[in-house]
Amino acid sequence: MSTNANSAKPAAPPIQSRAEAENLVRHLLAAMDALVATVEQETTLVRSGKLKEAVALEATKSELARLYAADTAQVKANLPVLSIQVPDLLAALRQHHDTFNALLQINLTVLATAHAVSEGLIRGAHGEVARKNAPQTYGSSGRPAAPSKGAATPVSVSRTL
Repeated sequence: MSTNANSAKPAAPPIQSRAEAENLVRHLLAAMDALVATVEQETTLVRSGKLKEAVALEATKSELARLYAADTAQVKANLPVLSIQVPDLLAALRQHHDTFNALLQINLTVLATAHAVSEGLIRGAHGEVARKNAPQTYGSSGRPAAPSKGAATPVSVSRTL
């Protein structure tokens, strides 16, 4: 039987001590802080129209998101033990997570706005090109007629910046 590179990794061993519990939660907090800083930087860059610089953060953001997800899964798997071993640290983690979720909502809103604006620009450019390239035709009454839908002109976009 062959092994698949995408198969699930074995689950981490359960938390056995208070020190392990603290290390896990602190590692998740550190991953979350790094991810927050990266998302804030991305949000700032997109808001200021520096999309090339924002795209450059993608690899870092993906790696931090992977670490965050792995640590989150381990925290969920050990939640009963963590609730007993480090309840105060777990409460701080929950509060930090709520702040993180609010920041992600802002980031998603900024990204959605940038997407909508760019889509509107492309549609507008396409409409203008199509209007200029459409043949001027007249109907049987002698009035200008709308061009046929088959007369649409394609528009290409270069993704190189």
